[in-house]
Amino acid sequence: MGVVCVTVVLVVAVIVGVGAGWLARLDQATWPAAATRAAVAFAATVTLFGVAVTAVTGILTVVLE
Repeated sequence: MGVVCVTVVLVVAVIVGVGAGWLARLDQATWPAAATRAAVAFAATVTLFGVAVTAVTGILTVVLE
């Protein structure tokens, strides 16, 4: 189950990163700037999922004790 969850998170993060890079290029950004925006979007998505998982785990730990 854990491998599936990690795979889903990474696929979603890649889609978000590609979308951010594509939108940056549509906005006439240079390739390095678009790549930076894509990388920031990817990292932010992974971080957000990590924070959400940590919060839900903490809440479930307290509730199920």
